Amino acid sequence: MNLQQCYAALEGDYNGVVTRLHGERLVLKFALKFLDDPSYSTLCAAIADHDQPTAFRMAHTLKGVCQNLSFDKLFRSSHALTEALRDQWSDDVPTLFARVQADYQQTVDALKALEQ
Repeated sequence: MNLQQCYAALEGDYNGVVTRLHGERLVLKFALKFLDDPSYSTLCAAIADHDQPTAFRMAHTLKGVCQNLSFDKLFRSSHALTEALRDQWSDDVPTLFARVQADYQQTVDALKALEQ
């Protein structure tokens, strides 16, 4: 799988990120670094512990990373979760977190296929 195919599989904006980062080399470098980013695992732990401040911070961090890398689908779901956690623990958090989990897995699967 090449980088453009990876972005198609994770439903990201390939053209936008290549333009913004001035070429594929940096996109590839930072996209693969996403696999080591601890935001998602920390978010999972915070959700399990019902730790709203940490969950908000990690959802917000994940959202920002996804926005910078043009991982659009995961950006949208993490954005919705961030807003549900902004001031308190919204009743929508479990449903929104499930969407983030699915989108995160889709993103990781595409990146791992790219890495091979």
